[in-house]
Amino acid sequence: MTHFADVEALRGAVGTEIGVSDWLTIDQERIDTFAEATGDHQWIHVDPERAAEGPYGKTIAHGFLTLSLTAALGAQAASVGGVRMGINYGLNKVRFITPVPVGGRIRARVVLDSVTDIPGGVQAVRTVTVELEGADKPACVSESVARYLV
Repeated sequence: MTHFADVEALRGAVGTEIGVSDWLTIDQERIDTFAEATGDHQWIHVDPERAAEGPYGKTIAHGFLTLSLTAALGAQAASVGGVRMGINYGLNKVRFITPVPVGGRIRARVVLDSVTDIPGGVQAVRTVTVELEGADKPACVSESVARYLV
């Protein structure tokens, strides 16, 4: 994990990779829990028997599950001190490139694209690439916007 003492230290890292999270295994329980929380019970995610006959040979994580995990994985990759709070302000772009199969392991690689001043703090735009262990292409790439209030 990379820790920045304050927003000025963060500002100095623009244009660089600021951190990589630990690997996280995506198990069926996590997929099922996400399905319950969101109401998305599509068979490719929650029916292992039917999914075994499908295009991936097993269930796959919801794309939005993978995306939602970028908050926790990003927090593992980098942190900023000297702030009252950091908030997720939104996303500019998201692409789901490679499905994450049950049992697959993912991690986030975070590049800091920009830091701009806003009233009461700064806004950071980061490219978060969710890597899938053993895959040639990432599972997900998003442009994430965070605000750090001082």
